[in-house]
Amino acid sequence: MTGIENNLAVIRQKRGFSAARLAELVDVSRQTIYAMEAGSYVPNTAVALKLARVLEATVEDLFTLPGEFVEPDLRVEPVTLLPGSGTLQAGMPVQLCQVDKRLMASPPSPVPWYFPASDAVVTVNPAAAGKTKVQVFHADAQFGNRVLIAGCDPGISVLARHVQAAGVELVLAHRNSSQALALLKEGVVHVAGTHLRDEESGESNIPEIGRLFPKNSVAVISFAIWEEGIVTASGNPKSIKEIADFARADVSIVNRELGAGTRHLLDSRLKALKIKAARIRGYDRIAQGHLPAAWQVRSGAVDCCIATRAAARVFGLGFIPLLSERYDLAIRRQHLDLPGVQALLDTLGRTSFRRELEGLGGYDTRAAGQRML
Repeated sequence: MTGIENNLAVIRQKRGFSAARLAELVDVSRQTIYAMEAGSYVPNTAVALKLARVLEATVEDLFTLPGEFVEPDLRVEPVTLLPGSGTLQAGMPVQLCQVDKRLMASPPSPVPWYFPASDAVVTVNPAAAGKTKVQVFHADAQFGNRVLIAGCDPGISVLARHVQAAGVELVLAHRNSSQALALLKEGVVHVAGTHLRDEESGESNIPEIGRLFPKNSVAVISFAIWEEGIVTASGNPKSIKEIADFARADVSIVNRELGAGTRHLLDSRLKALKIKAARIRGYDRIAQGHLPAAWQVRSGAVDCCIATRAAARVFGLGFIPLLSERYDLAIRRQHLDLPGVQALLDTLGRTSFRRELEGLGGYDTRAAGQRML
């Protein structure tokens, strides 16, 4: 199929369809399915639409032009903003609810002003080895349908909501990329989210995982390509344009902890510019995550930080892109066949999940679910 990228075989296999069964559902021969997957046959519009419907994908998921990124085609609805919601800007998320004849829009709080989800409370102060006892709220509760993920991308919460449709729960442990990989190496989590860029090769995650784990012991699955950059106050009142501006006397920042991907990014850029950390006001001020960092900018505590475009949009902040990089999910190979992990991997390729993540801004999900290692 000259000039067209073909993902039909990959998506068909993820959905668990044989070529014969898919052919039956879209009313073509099995040979036609194989010909399309081989790139020797171009389907007409009707066949392409049938394939997309059966596989719960878009036509663009199945057949795309090289390098083309298709923005999600989202419908537009008139809504009534819930009174007291504050000032909103284009790109900020809201939740919708039908109240009588009005479709109401309420912006969710990026700061958790509610009790976190929990199953138990600690009853004994933890020992040095991390052992303790807990009181479980529900005596018959079982936890085998859960997948424990360590990572720092707030977008994983979108994945968690969509995986629930398969009866699987994701338990999200907020850790930076280095910490997440360390937990995976200890064997105490199923999945580690990471965005560690190798400065020498420019490759995301694979070099670092190769250094930490034995060969062929870990699978690496793409989650999304996201944008990282400088987050500023709305309207950028300090006229910040680049990392070099961080050294200005009138600019303050909030940094990320050691081991965080954005900390690596900042340090590498400062090194290239020959700017010492001591010149940066706020370099030692730490935020544990993209959203907490962006929140400090939103609250006026600092002038800027480095975070993702999506984090900036949640708070209606300015964003200056620095680079695009891949956020991956690292999984021990012995866990790949777990039903929960299989449900997670299947969800990565579903249109509904990808549309919502892309709608948050700064996420490119074309490679979501593809195996990188």
